[in-house]
Amino acid sequence: MSTPVEKIKERLTIEEVVGSYVKLEGAGKNLKAKCPFHNEKTASFYVSPDRASYYCFGCGAKGDIFNFVEQFEGLDFMGALKLLADRAGIALVFEKTETKSEKERLYMIMEEATKFFESGLEKSEPAQEYVKKRGLTTDTVKNFRIGFVPADWRLLYFYLKENKYSDAEIEKAGLAKKADDASKGFYDRFRGRVMFPIMDSSGRAIAFSGRILVDDGKSAKYLNSPDTMLYNKSTVLYGIDKAKQDIRTKNYTIMVEGQMDLVLSHQAGIRNTVAVSGTALADTLNTKENAINNLGIVRRLSPNIILAFDSDPAGRKAAMRSAGIALSLGMDVKIADLPEGQDPADMVLNNQEEWKDVLRKAKPVVEFQIDTVMREVSAKKLDARKIPPLLREKVFPFIMSLGGAMERSHFIKMIHERTGLSEEAVRQDLRVGISQDRQTPTSNAIVNSIAAVSRLEQITRKLFGLLAYLDQGQIKNIDTEGIRASIKRIAGDERYDNLIRGIEPFKNELILEAEIYYGKSIQEKEIRAHLDELLLNLEEDIIREDLSEAMGKLSQAEKEKAEDDQKNDLMKKCQVLALRISEITKKRKL
Repeated sequence: MSTPVEKIKERLTIEEVVGSYVKLEGAGKNLKAKCPFHNEKTASFYVSPDRASYYCFGCGAKGDIFNFVEQFEGLDFMGALKLLADRAGIALVFEKTETKSEKERLYMIMEEATKFFESGLEKSEPAQEYVKKRGLTTDTVKNFRIGFVPADWRLLYFYLKENKYSDAEIEKAGLAKKADDASKGFYDRFRGRVMFPIMDSSGRAIAFSGRILVDDGKSAKYLNSPDTMLYNKSTVLYGIDKAKQDIRTKNYTIMVEGQMDLVLSHQAGIRNTVAVSGTALADTLNTKENAINNLGIVRRLSPNIILAFDSDPAGRKAAMRSAGIALSLGMDVKIADLPEGQDPADMVLNNQEEWKDVLRKAKPVVEFQIDTVMREVSAKKLDARKIPPLLREKVFPFIMSLGGAMERSHFIKMIHERTGLSEEAVRQDLRVGISQDRQTPTSNAIVNSIAAVSRLEQITRKLFGLLAYLDQGQIKNIDTEGIRASIKRIAGDERYDNLIRGIEPFKNELILEAEIYYGKSIQEKEIRAHLDELLLNLEEDIIREDLSEAMGKLSQAEKEKAEDDQKNDLMKKCQVLALRISEITKKRKL
């Protein structure tokens, strides 16, 4: 009997899946593209239809359709499985077993809570009146699974208990809190609120943002889920599951602040929109746990973004912070200049064409900030001597984040034309700023570092999950302890111990993934081939990680003008590691 993985692979080819994310070109019997996982000018990313796999000779990204979707979308294996199963038209049906991982149980709770909130909206006339008043259609409410929970202390809690979920699970999902008085038990986190489910890239509910229906003067207007095992507010954007295809097609993202801004924008047909509400923009591409962050996912879909935040001071400040982060990640950033006192939701309801016009007229962030400075000078009737300090504060940081000299030159000329300051004087001030800023990592370094880090975790999870699965006795003749000894040899004692500590809490989850991926009928020969490949992948990625660290130390030693012996030792280490990577790469002839 075929596993879900095998059924999906029978229906979806590697070139079909990868080709829906990146543009592939013929290269003999293979296909090639510029790698989506690191910056490169010449294509080194190859797809092999014969082997149903991909490999990048630049950064080492590799795997099958599941690995690709996990890495590109920032999903775990089960998320990639759901996404690809939906695409292939395959219903996922698993045995009802007690071996479900803790994480899968939490996904089940979140889905149950989403249905509960949807039912609550259907039963509440005041909540229905609110969403109608805000301009939402019935189809939009259904599509975004908007719900409602009455102002009751334990309504959801008792419902979930009736459905056999434990106190610990309900609390870990972020749906209930323990009362200060232990004798009173748990109470619902969300009460009396219109509920917006926050979905991951595959469409699974992972968190909620609740808007209070009746303001009591004490409660926050919006209440968001806390970080949980499923939800890290830096790794998701509200609406990403529904926006990603349009972002790819249109080649740019529109980012707004609130749920209503997003929902109404989608309702108006502008579906390449995501929102930061209930989430948070991170200033790196990966978290401490090596998960890809929200802007990293958006950047892979398209490097172009329009920030359409509220026009009030708080909105402007948030937009500038977000613009700085996006620029540092190598994105092309524009700012939509909304009329004072209006937000996107207002504009969509009042005049959709005006909203679309504001988006069309969005300006590059540097130009927008130059205009902001000149408006401030004019409005406050400031002396011309105040212009340079304002430019240094509000404009230069964004120019310094631009990747190329030609882009900088364009905006230097614009400053000259708008202010009368000489181009040479502006360049000189910028040189000083850039020189001081060089202690921070470049955007390319940040972008290029994520691929190897997240891949190493992916490989580790798969390898140890398969070993734990084999420990249960499915195949008798494989020496799992011997393989663990090989891993220890490749990784070294300290790194091996760290890997074990990182994997142990997820052991049951990884066993379940291995069972689903490999199936109970897999043969010893196939398992051995998978183990050999995983060990090779592990060795390559560990060497790449060591090479990246050594190159960083070499760069720092050169900056600090260290002794020649120290620099030579580091250079030799880099050469040895690069040679080892080259030897492994030669074994991977597509």
